[in-house]
Amino acid sequence: MKSCTIHLTLLFLFSTIPGGFQPASALPLSTKGRWIVNEAGRRVKLACVNWPGHVDTMVVEGLNKQPVDAITEKISSLGFNCVRLTYAIYMLTNETSNNITVRESLLRNGLNESVAAISVNNLEILDLSLLDAFKAVVDSLARNNVMVILDNHVSKPEWCCAREDGNGFFGDTYFNPDEWIEGLTKMATNFNGVTNVIGMSLRNELRGPRENPDDWYKYMQKGAEAVHAANKNVIVIMSGLNFDNDLSFLSNKSVNLSFKGKHAFELHWYSFSNPGEWISGNPNQVCRRIAGNVMRNAGFLLGQGFPLFLSEFGIDQRGVNIEDNRYLPCVLSLLAYLDMDWGLWTLQGSYYTRQGQIGTDEAYAAVSYDWVHVRNETFLGVLSSVQPPLRGPGLDEVPPYKIIYHPLTGQCLLRDYVGSPVRLGTCNESEAWTYNEQELALMKESSTLCIEAYGDGLPAKLGIICGGPSSKWSMISASKMQLSSQLSSDNSTNSLCLDVGSDGQSLVTNQCKCLDGSPQCDPESQWFKLVTSTRKTISMSS
Repeated sequence: MKSCTIHLTLLFLFSTIPGGFQPASALPLSTKGRWIVNEAGRRVKLACVNWPGHVDTMVVEGLNKQPVDAITEKISSLGFNCVRLTYAIYMLTNETSNNITVRESLLRNGLNESVAAISVNNLEILDLSLLDAFKAVVDSLARNNVMVILDNHVSKPEWCCAREDGNGFFGDTYFNPDEWIEGLTKMATNFNGVTNVIGMSLRNELRGPRENPDDWYKYMQKGAEAVHAANKNVIVIMSGLNFDNDLSFLSNKSVNLSFKGKHAFELHWYSFSNPGEWISGNPNQVCRRIAGNVMRNAGFLLGQGFPLFLSEFGIDQRGVNIEDNRYLPCVLSLLAYLDMDWGLWTLQGSYYTRQGQIGTDEAYAAVSYDWVHVRNETFLGVLSSVQPPLRGPGLDEVPPYKIIYHPLTGQCLLRDYVGSPVRLGTCNESEAWTYNEQELALMKESSTLCIEAYGDGLPAKLGIICGGPSSKWSMISASKMQLSSQLSSDNSTNSLCLDVGSDGQSLVTNQCKCLDGSPQCDPESQWFKLVTSTRKTISMSS
């Protein structure tokens, strides 16, 4: 495939200190084109974490480990402004479960130790009904200024999801459409007027042999109308088919709803959404192919003017899964490029019970088994790079510019003075770059400043001699995320790629990785994404 050549021009835009990541205000929220906005019309980016309450007990996880306010304070302190809080329809509709207390539900599941632990950590919740306990969690999130999306994960409470578990599609054994709408209506009614409940997700991961677009339109539109009729404050969020990997049918036929400005769509994307590909294929090729599929299956909705919420993605936090480790920089590069709303799977360090096992650990969790510590601080540091919004209504403080984003580290390209090595740093301090197809240079005002390559393993520096081979950079490889400079010496040309030095901060040029199509390679340290922003950064304040 022919590579494209990129030309980067540095703009120094004189402005004030940037706005940092802010929680939402002026609720409720609505939609404006592809963006979610507050009542003032300013973009609110959802940076969420999932917190389950849909498993066997129908009790929100972790209340046996920590006081609920300690958990919600931890969520806020980690930079999440939103929780996707899951629940089962049976909590609202089933005669044998919708009136029982937390204590009774736990004892029914043989969880005597959890009863004892909740009596220590959350005694005031123990003898509440399941729904009232759920409300208590929402109230605690409100006290810590965290928004909530109520997500109907299943009908029958159980671990989700299997293709033929009876919980997957309308008409399945445990998925009665009328009961589902009854449950949605009750949930919407119960939380009408609860300010921090800003959205309701209609159903998680539709799937199974019965799934088809015709029934999707029939029932999802009914569900959306029922929720909106009961609670006009919430944004109705509609998931796709095939475990929420496929919304492609909407490219030819949109939903027909009686209301506007109050609905969005959601998508899921994991490494296991494409089993085996990340370990058997060349990462450059796999990232390009799968990201392209994501755009064709769902990303096109942004271009059609609808918000698209990546409501589940995540990795094994232990760092031992090769597929996850290769997938993560790819998904982060797309999240940054599209400036999407998202929800991390997941929060819970452990479960009361999961698939018959008591006290199961969760390797994908943001917090430790005891819910006290962060499980992987490096990962959350990288994730923080996509928490703040980059553009959207009310964020047009400066003309559009590019940041050069390094998804493996979650950092952005910075510069110091002429002759100094180029380095990575927090994206809030990022320089403003602009795409210039003629100059092949980085420019400051009337003088020209360029990132220059000096040789294999040597630092890339900011120079003033532009237009030569050392300052011309092409975006190569299938991923189109490797910046290559063609250096000539001794009648030969050497293709070197911008890379991260051994200190994790300075940038050097090394031999370009993974260009031969081999699967036994990791090019992610050489991945850089040009991302558009209109947000002020700290570097623009001087």
